[in-house]
Amino acid sequence: MRSTKRVPVADVVGVATTTAPATPPPPARRGPFASGYIFTLGAIGAVATGLALYGLSSLLFTVFFAAFATVGLDPLVRWFERRRFSRGWAIVTVILLIVAVLVTIIWVVLPVVVNQISYFATTIPQEVAAMKDQGWFDQVNEASNGALNTLVTWVSTEITDPTVWAAVGSGLLGFGLSVVNAITSGFFIAILTIYFIVSYDSTKAAAYRLVAASHRASFMNYSERILKNFGSYLSGMVILAFFNAVYSVILLVVTGVPGAFLIGIAAFFITLIPLIGTVLTTIAMTILAFIHSPTSGIVVLIFMLIYMQVEAYILTPKVMGKAVQIPGSVVLISALAGSTLFGLAGALVAIPISAGIILIIKEVVMPRKQLA
Repeated sequence: MRSTKRVPVADVVGVATTTAPATPPPPARRGPFASGYIFTLGAIGAVATGLALYGLSSLLFTVFFAAFATVGLDPLVRWFERRRFSRGWAIVTVILLIVAVLVTIIWVVLPVVVNQISYFATTIPQEVAAMKDQGWFDQVNEASNGALNTLVTWVSTEITDPTVWAAVGSGLLGFGLSVVNAITSGFFIAILTIYFIVSYDSTKAAAYRLVAASHRASFMNYSERILKNFGSYLSGMVILAFFNAVYSVILLVVTGVPGAFLIGIAAFFITLIPLIGTVLTTIAMTILAFIHSPTSGIVVLIFMLIYMQVEAYILTPKVMGKAVQIPGSVVLISALAGSTLFGLAGALVAIPISAGIILIIKEVVMPRKQLA
């Protein structure tokens, strides 16, 4: 009898039957309450982080300022190494120089500054009154529709206002509204700078090890070139500012303008701002010299204009060398943004940051675009 059992078609043709994969279940959706709760926690965390960073803004600025000082002092360490100093002795020499500068500031500069502030505040009003009694003042004031009298009165009022000097002191060091805070901040920056100088090479080596081995050599090459140019820029600006301050003090002493040493210290910090720093000090010095006497004002103006040409065409090319040059528009924008956030010290820090960004664009971004 013939069997009536049926054979599956798939078995006859030799095709194995497979089971269709199960469709994964859709992910569970969070309810509106859970999503809102998570988003709220994220927003609270972001706000708390922002408030914490804002509360630590002074400390963070101090750390950045010390880091910039370290990069600026590294060329000095290299200079001693080229003079056959070992790395350790070069670092010790730079540290001793920093300590000597601090001791000089405490025992010499600070007392002189305090005395000249008091002398300046009492002498300028007397010289303003004497200038107004001279015959030429009324003629020039009438010719300027009273602008000269307004300017001279404003300068006299601002100089005798103690809050102005407190604001200037806090601006020079970035934060603090009193001399005690300013001195404390300065010492903290100095101590932190010494620590950064000692651990500079080891810190760089540790940072380089965080980069993938395949890109480490290229990253180290670009970083070393950027830091070298960055340090040359910072040290060059300090040298130029020192020349400007010494020249200003000598010129003001020769012309008999009161408060020459104090004005020279202010000129040192202001002229750290390239392009506009020397112009600002020239304007301020000329006004103060004119208050003392018209002859002193004319002499100061002429010799400062001569110095500006010497600085632009002789000193700057010699001192800055191959350091990065910052466009004038970037200098103005950086100085305005930095001064708005942290005063004069913010302007001084913002400009090197802009120089670093320009270096990165020139050394990293542009070469890669040429190869793309």
